[in-house]
Amino acid sequence: MPTLTTSPLRDFLAGRVASVEDRIRAACARAGRPRKSVTLVAVTKYVGPTLATLITELGVFDLGESRPQELWKKHKCLPPAVRWHLVGHLQRNKIERTLPLVTLIHSVDSVRLLEALDQEAEQQGRTLDVLLEVNASREANKSGFAADELAGLTPALAKLRRLRVRGLMTMAAIAGAAEDARPTFAEVRGVRDRLQQALGDAHQLDHLSMGMTNDFEVAIEEGATLVRVGTAIFGERARKG
Repeated sequence: MPTLTTSPLRDFLAGRVASVEDRIRAACARAGRPRKSVTLVAVTKYVGPTLATLITELGVFDLGESRPQELWKKHKCLPPAVRWHLVGHLQRNKIERTLPLVTLIHSVDSVRLLEALDQEAEQQGRTLDVLLEVNASREANKSGFAADELAGLTPALAKLRRLRVRGLMTMAAIAGAAEDARPTFAEVRGVRDRLQQALGDAHQLDHLSMGMTNDFEVAIEEGATLVRVGTAIFGERARKG
């Protein structure tokens, strides 16, 4: 067995992870869902390899990155058991290098990106799981498909050869109270259900990536299967380390 790091920092992170786990379990219980129905994705944005490695020692192996370049760097340093999630924008010129490293791309925000990912996955001889990003908060500074666009994507999605569309991702508007995000999460769940009906067996939309530090409990109550949590784990001051 590898030697685990012993330090006040590890103890700090262990307490934070335990607190987040308690909150996830409580939200699942309120929603009548098993804990295993929700995956915690620890977002390592602004976190260096040291902290990211400590998180894996605590049993969290689903890690999320917003920038492909950071994912590339951390992938070299962290254990091979890590399941990398890209949760930020992916430019087409970074697809080739990113695809071999990721388990799931949460942030597919255009048909052009879908087609480019499908083509590269074909070239690399692999299948790839992706989520469609939905701008359900309708904020001009956010990327993603409009909720009412998704029904029109059915023909394009049916043509994909190597991509498996597994569901939707969204980010609620930053609000004063977590409860304010509930209508956004409920809307995306409904959009997912309608899109699944339209697609039939072409893709299985079994995932909803919704909820971050401020609102993940409400997201779980509304059906989230993946929650993207950074600050609640690493703290406000976490930076490269």
